[in-house]
Amino acid sequence: MSAPTTTPPARVPSAGGSPRKRKSLSFDSVSPSEKVIRYVFLVIMLVVTVGPFLWQFSTSLKAATEDIYSASLSLLPSQPTLDNYVAVWDAIPVWKYIGNSLVVAALAVSGNVIFTSMAGFAVARMKFAGKGFVIACFMGVLILPGEATIIAQFVTIKNLGLADQLLGVALPGMVGALNVLLMWNAFRIIPKEIDEAAVVDGASVWNRLKDIHLPAVRGTMAVIAIFAFIGAWDDFLWPLIVLTTPERFTLTIGLEYLAGTFSTNQRIIAAGTMVAFIPIAILFASLQRYFFMGVEEGGVKG
Repeated sequence: MSAPTTTPPARVPSAGGSPRKRKSLSFDSVSPSEKVIRYVFLVIMLVVTVGPFLWQFSTSLKAATEDIYSASLSLLPSQPTLDNYVAVWDAIPVWKYIGNSLVVAALAVSGNVIFTSMAGFAVARMKFAGKGFVIACFMGVLILPGEATIIAQFVTIKNLGLADQLLGVALPGMVGALNVLLMWNAFRIIPKEIDEAAVVDGASVWNRLKDIHLPAVRGTMAVIAIFAFIGAWDDFLWPLIVLTTPERFTLTIGLEYLAGTFSTNQRIIAAGTMVAFIPIAILFASLQRYFFMGVEEGGVKG
Protein backbone atom coordinates (compact mmCIF):
# COMPACT_ATOMS: atom_id res chain seq x y z
CA MET A 1 0.00 0.00 0.00
CA SER A 2 1.62 3.20 -1.14
CA ALA A 3 1.77 6.27 1.11
CA PRO A 4 -0.65 9.07 0.23
CA THR A 5 0.93 11.93 -1.62
CA THR A 6 0.33 15.52 -0.61
CA THR A 7 0.35 18.40 -3.00
CA PRO A 8 1.60 21.83 -1.92
CA PRO A 9 -1.08 24.50 -1.60
CA ALA A 10 -1.60 26.55 -4.68
CA ARG A 11 -0.23 30.07 -4.62
CA VAL A 12 -2.99 32.63 -4.59
CA PRO A 13 -2.57 34.95 -7.58
CA SER A 14 -2.69 38.66 -7.08
CA ALA A 15 -5.15 41.02 -8.71
CA GLY A 16 -2.99 41.17 -11.83
CA GLY A 17 -2.94 37.40 -12.20
CA SER A 18 0.69 36.84 -11.15
CA PRO A 19 1.95 35.78 -7.70
CA ARG A 20 2.84 38.59 -5.35
CA LYS A 21 6.51 39.19 -4.72
CA ARG A 22 7.82 40.50 -1.44
CA LYS A 23 9.51 43.83 -1.91
CA SER A 24 13.13 44.01 -0.82
CA LEU A 25 14.15 46.90 1.36
CA SER A 26 17.86 46.72 0.61
CA PHE A 27 19.72 49.77 -0.63
CA ASP A 28 20.59 48.22 -4.00
CA SER A 29 17.03 47.21 -4.89
CA VAL A 30 15.58 50.73 -5.11
CA SER A 31 14.89 52.46 -8.37
CA PRO A 32 17.61 54.64 -9.93
CA SER A 33 15.72 57.86 -9.25
CA GLU A 34 15.25 56.98 -5.58
CA LYS A 35 18.92 56.06 -5.30
CA VAL A 36 19.88 59.46 -6.75
CA ILE A 37 17.68 61.20 -4.17
CA ARG A 38 19.34 59.25 -1.36
CA TYR A 39 22.81 60.18 -2.53
CA VAL A 40 21.81 63.83 -2.86
CA PHE A 41 20.65 63.88 0.77
CA LEU A 42 23.85 62.11 1.85
CA VAL A 43 25.98 64.72 0.06
CA ILE A 44 23.97 67.55 1.65
CA MET A 45 24.43 66.06 5.13
CA LEU A 46 28.14 65.57 4.45
CA VAL A 47 28.56 69.21 3.44
CA VAL A 48 26.60 70.47 6.46
CA THR A 49 28.47 68.34 9.02
CA VAL A 50 32.00 68.03 7.62
CA GLY A 51 32.13 71.25 5.62
CA PRO A 52 32.68 73.65 8.59
CA PHE A 53 35.45 71.43 9.96
CA LEU A 54 37.28 71.33 6.62
CA TRP A 55 36.92 75.09 6.23
CA GLN A 56 38.29 75.71 9.74
CA PHE A 57 41.20 73.37 9.10
CA SER A 58 41.94 75.08 5.78
CA THR A 59 41.87 78.51 7.46
CA SER A 60 44.34 77.35 10.11
CA LEU A 61 46.86 76.46 7.37
CA LYS A 62 46.59 79.71 5.39
CA ALA A 63 49.42 82.23 5.55
CA ALA A 64 49.00 85.84 6.63
CA THR A 65 49.40 86.99 3.04
CA GLU A 66 46.45 84.93 1.87
CA ASP A 67 43.05 86.63 1.95
CA ILE A 68 40.35 84.75 3.88
CA TYR A 69 37.59 87.37 3.48
CA SER A 70 37.33 87.75 -0.28
CA ALA A 71 34.33 86.60 -2.26
CA SER A 72 36.34 84.06 -4.27
CA LEU A 73 37.72 81.84 -1.53
CA SER A 74 39.56 78.58 -2.02
CA LEU A 75 39.33 75.58 0.27
CA LEU A 76 42.93 74.58 -0.41
CA PRO A 77 45.57 76.98 0.94
CA SER A 78 47.82 78.41 -1.76
CA GLN A 79 50.79 78.51 0.65
CA PRO A 80 50.20 76.04 3.51
CA THR A 81 52.00 76.94 6.72
CA LEU A 82 52.11 75.93 10.40
CA ASP A 83 52.90 79.44 11.63
CA ASN A 84 49.39 79.81 13.05
CA TYR A 85 49.87 76.75 15.28
CA VAL A 86 53.22 78.13 16.43
CA ALA A 87 51.48 81.41 17.31
CA VAL A 88 48.95 79.50 19.42
CA TRP A 89 51.77 77.79 21.34
CA ASP A 90 53.49 81.15 21.86
CA ALA A 91 50.33 82.92 23.03
CA ILE A 92 49.11 80.46 25.68
CA PRO A 93 50.63 77.51 27.58
CA VAL A 94 48.88 74.93 25.43
CA TRP A 95 50.45 71.87 27.02
CA LYS A 96 49.51 73.05 30.50
CA TYR A 97 45.90 73.68 29.49
CA ILE A 98 45.72 70.37 27.63
CA GLY A 99 46.99 68.58 30.71
CA ASN A 100 44.35 70.26 32.90
CA SER A 101 41.62 69.35 30.42
CA LEU A 102 42.85 65.75 30.27
CA VAL A 103 42.72 65.49 34.07
CA VAL A 104 39.13 66.77 34.14
CA ALA A 105 38.12 64.52 31.23
CA ALA A 106 39.78 61.46 32.79
CA LEU A 107 37.92 62.02 36.07
CA ALA A 108 34.63 62.48 34.20
CA VAL A 109 35.13 59.38 32.05
CA SER A 110 36.20 57.12 34.92
CA GLY A 111 33.39 58.35 37.15
CA ASN A 112 30.72 57.83 34.52
CA VAL A 113 31.97 54.41 33.44
CA ILE A 114 32.25 53.09 37.01
CA PHE A 115 29.33 54.71 38.82
CA THR A 116 26.77 54.62 36.00
CA SER A 117 27.56 50.95 35.39
CA MET A 118 26.89 50.15 39.03
CA ALA A 119 23.74 52.29 39.14
CA GLY A 120 22.40 50.92 35.85
CA PHE A 121 23.02 47.35 36.97
CA ALA A 122 21.25 47.95 40.29
CA VAL A 123 18.19 49.45 38.62
CA ALA A 124 18.02 46.85 35.84
CA ARG A 125 18.89 43.56 37.58
CA MET A 126 18.21 43.99 41.31
CA LYS A 127 14.88 44.07 43.13
CA PHE A 128 14.16 46.86 45.60
CA ALA A 129 11.24 49.06 46.59
CA GLY A 130 10.75 52.26 44.63
CA LYS A 131 12.59 51.20 41.48
CA GLY A 132 10.07 52.92 39.23
CA PHE A 133 10.41 56.13 41.24
CA VAL A 134 14.20 56.02 40.87
CA ILE A 135 13.93 55.64 37.09
CA ALA A 136 11.42 58.51 36.98
CA CYS A 137 13.85 60.70 38.94
CA PHE A 138 16.65 60.02 36.46
CA MET A 139 14.33 60.87 33.57
CA GLY A 140 13.14 64.00 35.34
CA VAL A 141 16.71 65.24 35.71
CA LEU A 142 17.04 65.22 31.92
CA ILE A 143 14.28 67.81 31.65
CA LEU A 144 16.14 70.37 33.78
CA PRO A 145 18.66 72.54 31.90
CA GLY A 146 22.14 72.68 33.36
CA GLU A 147 21.83 76.42 34.04
CA ALA A 148 18.95 75.76 36.47
CA THR A 149 21.21 73.94 38.94
CA ILE A 150 24.55 75.63 38.29
CA ILE A 151 24.26 77.96 41.32
CA ALA A 152 23.47 75.06 43.65
CA GLN A 153 26.40 73.12 42.18
CA PHE A 154 28.79 76.01 42.76
CA VAL A 155 27.65 76.48 46.37
CA THR A 156 28.13 72.75 46.98
CA ILE A 157 31.58 72.71 45.41
CA LYS A 158 32.60 75.79 47.42
CA ASN A 159 31.38 74.28 50.71
CA LEU A 160 33.37 71.13 49.94
CA GLY A 161 36.51 73.22 49.53
CA LEU A 162 36.91 72.26 45.87
CA ALA A 163 36.57 75.72 44.35
CA ASP A 164 39.44 76.58 42.00
CA GLN A 165 40.34 72.87 41.85
CA LEU A 166 40.24 70.52 38.87
CA LEU A 167 38.34 67.97 40.96
CA GLY A 168 35.68 70.60 41.56
CA VAL A 169 35.36 71.05 37.80
CA ALA A 170 35.00 67.32 37.17
CA LEU A 171 32.85 66.29 40.13
CA PRO A 172 29.38 67.42 38.88
CA GLY A 173 29.92 65.61 35.58
CA MET A 174 31.21 62.33 36.99
CA VAL A 175 27.71 60.79 37.01
CA GLY A 176 25.27 61.66 34.24
CA ALA A 177 21.59 60.82 34.44
CA LEU A 178 21.45 60.01 30.73
CA ASN A 179 24.41 57.66 31.09
CA VAL A 180 22.67 55.82 33.94
CA LEU A 181 19.63 55.32 31.71
CA LEU A 182 21.84 54.08 28.88
CA MET A 183 23.44 51.48 31.14
CA TRP A 184 20.03 50.53 32.55
CA ASN A 185 18.74 49.91 29.04
CA ALA A 186 21.86 47.89 28.11
CA PHE A 187 21.63 45.68 31.22
CA ARG A 188 17.90 45.06 31.08
CA ILE A 189 17.95 43.53 27.57
CA ILE A 190 20.32 40.77 28.71
CA PRO A 191 18.26 37.55 29.12
CA LYS A 192 17.24 36.85 32.69
CA GLU A 193 18.13 33.18 32.28
CA ILE A 194 21.81 34.14 32.41
CA ASP A 195 21.32 35.69 35.85
CA GLU A 196 19.33 32.70 37.06
CA ALA A 197 22.03 30.27 35.95
CA ALA A 198 24.71 32.39 37.66
CA VAL A 199 22.73 32.45 40.91
CA VAL A 200 22.36 28.66 40.78
CA ASP A 201 26.15 28.39 40.38
CA GLY A 202 26.59 30.50 43.51
CA ALA A 203 27.75 33.74 41.87
CA SER A 204 27.45 36.86 44.01
CA VAL A 205 26.04 40.17 42.78
CA TRP A 206 29.54 41.55 42.27
CA ASN A 207 30.64 38.48 40.30
CA ARG A 208 27.56 38.70 38.09
CA LEU A 209 28.30 42.34 37.36
CA LYS A 210 32.04 41.89 36.78
CA ASP A 211 32.18 38.56 34.96
CA ILE A 212 28.88 38.37 33.08
CA HIS A 213 27.23 41.73 32.51
CA LEU A 214 30.08 44.19 32.01
CA PRO A 215 31.68 42.19 29.15
CA ALA A 216 28.27 42.16 27.44
CA VAL A 217 27.83 45.95 27.51
CA ARG A 218 31.29 47.10 26.48
CA GLY A 219 29.83 48.96 23.51
CA THR A 220 27.52 51.04 25.70
CA MET A 221 30.40 51.77 28.07
CA ALA A 222 32.42 53.05 25.11
CA VAL A 223 29.52 55.31 24.10
CA ILE A 224 29.38 56.69 27.65
CA ALA A 225 33.14 57.19 27.71
CA ILE A 226 33.07 59.14 24.45
CA PHE A 227 30.13 61.32 25.51
CA ALA A 228 31.68 62.00 28.93
CA PHE A 229 35.04 62.91 27.41
CA ILE A 230 33.51 65.26 24.84
CA GLY A 231 31.28 66.90 27.46
CA ALA A 232 34.18 67.49 29.86
CA TRP A 233 36.62 68.52 27.14
CA ASP A 234 34.29 71.05 25.48
CA ASP A 235 32.74 72.48 28.67
CA PHE A 236 33.38 76.19 29.01
CA LEU A 237 30.85 77.78 31.38
CA TRP A 238 31.39 75.55 34.42
CA PRO A 239 35.25 75.72 34.42
CA LEU A 240 35.00 79.48 33.92
CA ILE A 241 32.87 79.73 37.10
CA VAL A 242 34.92 77.37 39.27
CA LEU A 243 38.51 78.20 38.24
CA THR A 244 40.19 81.51 39.04
CA THR A 245 43.91 80.64 38.87
CA PRO A 246 45.31 80.86 35.30
CA GLU A 247 47.59 77.87 35.89
CA ARG A 248 44.52 75.66 36.42
CA PHE A 249 42.58 76.83 33.36
CA THR A 250 41.32 74.23 30.93
CA LEU A 251 41.92 74.43 27.21
CA THR A 252 38.51 75.93 26.42
CA ILE A 253 39.16 78.91 28.70
CA GLY A 254 42.63 79.33 27.22
CA LEU A 255 41.21 79.38 23.70
CA GLU A 256 38.86 82.16 24.76
CA TYR A 257 41.98 84.23 25.39
CA LEU A 258 42.89 83.71 21.74
CA ALA A 259 39.47 84.95 20.65
CA GLY A 260 39.98 88.13 22.69
CA THR A 261 43.61 88.77 21.77
CA PHE A 262 43.57 87.71 18.13
CA SER A 263 40.00 88.62 17.26
CA THR A 264 41.16 90.12 13.95
CA ASN A 265 43.26 87.08 12.99
CA GLN A 266 40.87 84.21 12.40
CA ARG A 267 43.73 81.99 11.26
CA ILE A 268 45.14 81.69 14.80
CA ILE A 269 41.68 81.13 16.28
CA ALA A 270 41.09 78.36 13.72
CA ALA A 271 44.43 76.78 14.65
CA GLY A 272 43.43 76.81 18.33
CA THR A 273 40.15 75.16 17.44
CA MET A 274 42.00 72.38 15.65
CA VAL A 275 44.26 71.88 18.67
CA ALA A 276 41.17 71.34 20.82
CA PHE A 277 39.62 69.00 18.26
CA ILE A 278 42.56 66.62 17.84
CA PRO A 279 42.16 64.69 21.16
CA ILE A 280 38.45 64.13 20.48
CA ALA A 281 39.21 62.80 17.01
CA ILE A 282 41.86 60.44 18.39
CA LEU A 283 39.51 59.12 21.09
CA PHE A 284 36.64 58.51 18.68
CA ALA A 285 38.91 56.87 16.11
CA SER A 286 40.21 54.44 18.73
CA LEU A 287 36.75 53.60 20.13
CA GLN A 288 34.54 53.84 17.05
CA ARG A 289 34.17 50.05 16.80
CA TYR A 290 32.82 49.89 20.35
CA PHE A 291 30.75 53.03 19.75
CA PHE A 292 28.68 51.45 16.98
CA MET A 293 28.50 48.25 19.01
CA GLY A 294 26.93 50.28 21.81
CA VAL A 295 24.40 51.81 19.44
CA GLU A 296 23.32 48.31 18.43
CA GLU A 297 23.09 47.21 22.08
CA GLY A 298 20.72 50.05 22.83
CA GLY A 299 18.59 49.56 19.73
CA VAL A 300 18.29 45.77 19.44
CA LYS A 301 16.56 43.69 22.09
CA GLY A 302 17.30 40.03 22.51
